Amino acid sequence: MGNIIDGKALSQAVKDEVRDEVPQLEAKYGRKPCLVVIIVGENPASQVYVRNKVKAAAYTGMGSELIELPADISEEALLAKIRQLNEDPAVDGILVQLPLPKHIDEEKVIDTIAREKDVDGFHPGNVANLWLGKDCIVPCTPAGVMRMLDTIGVELKGKNAVVVGRSNIVGKPMAKLLLDRHATVTIAHSRTADLGAVCRTADVLVVAVGKAGLVTGDMVKPGAVVIDVGMNRNAEGKLCGDVDYASASQVASWITPVPGGVGPMTIAMLMKNTIHCFVSRMEKKA
Repeated sequence: MGNIIDGKALSQAVKDEVRDEVPQLEAKYGRKPCLVVIIVGENPASQVYVRNKVKAAAYTGMGSELIELPADISEEALLAKIRQLNEDPAVDGILVQLPLPKHIDEEKVIDTIAREKDVDGFHPGNVANLWLGKDCIVPCTPAGVMRMLDTIGVELKGKNAVVVGRSNIVGKPMAKLLLDRHATVTIAHSRTADLGAVCRTADVLVVAVGKAGLVTGDMVKPGAVVIDVGMNRNAEGKLCGDVDYASASQVASWITPVPGGVGPMTIAMLMKNTIHCFVSRMEKKA
């Protein structure tokens, strides 16, 4: 039976780190870091995520503001609000909760957020810098996964890592972070021929496709570390991952549960990214 990587406990430790940092930063720079979260419309899942983000920010002691906008707001009005926050010297991080209503171009919204305030790490400037190996804001979920791997002491150098999923938010940046640690990385996806054979080559297997139970225990190399980024609902309406936990946990050396695995880490790393944005901006002013 694999050891469980407890995302809840680890995320709490990360938030506690930030909580300790905030008063030191306030003493040094004269104010606290500030995160602004924007939600458009009333998507129930988005509302839960946003509440958790604002709650985490409050816990750490940093400043935070939630801006709730109606679903029928025009694209231009939303972009104007973002530009206003870009110019506000008291705001260090801006997050617009996705998905957005269909009439709003998500790409335009991401492009409009100032690169240095982009706590999600989605801005093209941050994406480019990640791939170029320059200073950037790393997307929260892949950053959280790396923190998990570090915590359990995984040596990535020379290991085979397989990332199942190729999204801009998780799959692609995850592959780059693993490459940066000298792992040999394969990117697979739902259309990969003989996905099981590819997965079985992995010493570290990260699954982020959004398809419940896609990876089963017979697709896992004995002793592999399995990170399940998926968040789905099964036929009974219960949260479940992209990995069939019951079978995979019998084969893996370490495995993340769903819920209580990667999800809490994403929010914890958002707090870390807000600190990163704050310090970068303050140092540029100095």
